[in-house]
Amino acid sequence: MSQVETSIHDHILDIHIRRPEKLNALSLEMFHDLCAALTELDANPQLRVAVLHAEGKHFTAGIELDEWAPHFVSGEGFPLREGNTDIFGLIGPRRRKPVIQAVQGYCFTWGVEMMLNMEIRVAADDTQFAMLEVQRGIYPCGGATIRLPQQMGLANAQRYLLTGDRWSAAEAYRLGLVQEVVSPGQQYGRAIELAQSIAKAAPLAVESVIKSVDFAAHHNQEEAVTQIFTDLVPIMQSEDAAEGIQSFVERREGVFKGR
Repeated sequence: MSQVETSIHDHILDIHIRRPEKLNALSLEMFHDLCAALTELDANPQLRVAVLHAEGKHFTAGIELDEWAPHFVSGEGFPLREGNTDIFGLIGPRRRKPVIQAVQGYCFTWGVEMMLNMEIRVAADDTQFAMLEVQRGIYPCGGATIRLPQQMGLANAQRYLLTGDRWSAAEAYRLGLVQEVVSPGQQYGRAIELAQSIAKAAPLAVESVIKSVDFAAHHNQEEAVTQIFTDLVPIMQSEDAAEGIQSFVERREGVFKGR
């Protein structure tokens, strides 16, 4: 059985991690399959958003450390295949379309680091988060030392990165790491609802939002503002923009085609 299964429903790519017998520990095979799924998300013009979720009681208990150790010792890091999209968003091409991640139970190490790279996060209220690396003699290498301070604040991040302590779904919500907390078993359904809302929106506009947010994160405000209006020109000239205006005038929902 594949460790990652994908399916398509109404412009939504469903990415299903399936290794519950190993608590969905990240293997090399799983890494490559997840990267391939995100690559397909951008490459397929019919796809507008993805929902990423995992089978079983836990999202993930961590990585297969013995399997990954040789790659870390050599300095190679995560062996991204040419042309693929990195699940951590650290190297290679940037992802253009949004991903909603639904988590439950344990969401440790790489599960947190991948989540930090996703646009929307939904957690079951039984979710426990942790960056355990310092308890294993290593430190996070999937982006947590960069993004966790940015997203929860420097001192809050250091509190968990330096101790390996766990934090709850309620705490993650308070700190802004997850956007919604739901009853266990409801996280996937809620993620699908959010994905359906995104899938109804204008695809070019959605992609432009992601591009603008990413650009602003790596440039100063003046450059980011200039880029907004540069990128707005082709959007305003698109069929979807015309449909958006027409649907507003006619007081109906827009029907967008991504062109």
